[in-house]
Amino acid sequence: HVQLVESGGGSVQAGGSLRLSCTGSGFSFSRHCMAWFREAPGKEREGVGVLFTGPGTAYYADSVKGRFTISHDNAENMVYLQMSSLEPEDTAMYYCAAGIRYDRDPGQPADYAYWGRGTQVTVS
Repeated sequence: HVQLVESGGGSVQAGGSLRLSCTGSGFSFSRHCMAWFREAPGKEREGVGVLFTGPGTAYYADSVKGRFTISHDNAENMVYLQMSSLEPEDTAMYYCAAGIRYDRDPGQPADYAYWGRGTQVTVS
């Protein structure tokens, strides 16, 4: 069975930093792209960034470029979302997702087959 589990969410002040972690199991981590999505109240789920674990190349939404960084540890089936210069607009439930794609952007939720249950990030 496939499982993705996020952790590291919490409440931070504007300008602060937070690091989210996602642990994957039950699938080939190195053969999938790993993405982070977020969903704020009243808004659609949107892609934050995607990491292609083979080449280690990441692509980000314009709203987070320069502030968020995705990294990974293939040996441990881990992917991270390092968030800096957080803004109230970043407040959302953050989800880890896995899929197979080749486009240079996070895409849409339907592009990903596996999802975690999310971790809440609140910036005030």
